[in-house]
Amino acid sequence: MDFSQPAGENYANPKTCFFHVLFKAAALAFYILSALFFNNFVIIFVVTVVLAALDFWVVKNVSGRILVGLRWWNEINEEGESVWKFECLDQQSLARMNKKDSWLFWWTLYLTAAAWIVLGIFSIIRFEVDYVLVVGVCLSLSIANIIGFTKCRKDAKKQIQAFASQTIASHFSSTIQSAFSVV
Repeated sequence: MDFSQPAGENYANPKTCFFHVLFKAAALAFYILSALFFNNFVIIFVVTVVLAALDFWVVKNVSGRILVGLRWWNEINEEGESVWKFECLDQQSLARMNKKDSWLFWWTLYLTAAAWIVLGIFSIIRFEVDYVLVVGVCLSLSIANIIGFTKCRKDAKKQIQAFASQTIASHFSSTIQSAFSVV
């Protein structure tokens, strides 16, 4: 993964990028600034978790598809086991994905989780156990998206490698067949 921001390229999906960042920033900002305006833990908990849940949904169902061409979900099979499912765009579409959109997607995904970890450490240091609960819920949602999209990206790379291997093998096989059919 390239950590430097792509230069000279504009965002291909500025509205999606905006909403990808909006709910992350809103949840973090509300959690941090709410102590200045509210003295009610329930309001802080509910609003922060709702904003984090909206962020989870937007990332999982909208920005993941549009910005990086990936989609994941988890379902329970007949045996009661949890099964991860992944979807990705075809190889040509993935190659056309905007680098700046992708950069924004991955960096904000990881930085948000890091911010929740730091806020959790502060809550522990200040002995605010109830606020650790808020941070724990928000961090869980962030980590779920990180795990889902990381597994999805790895699965997409495997699919691309398998497709390339299959294409090369098929081409090689047809070349050999045509060589022997000429003889």
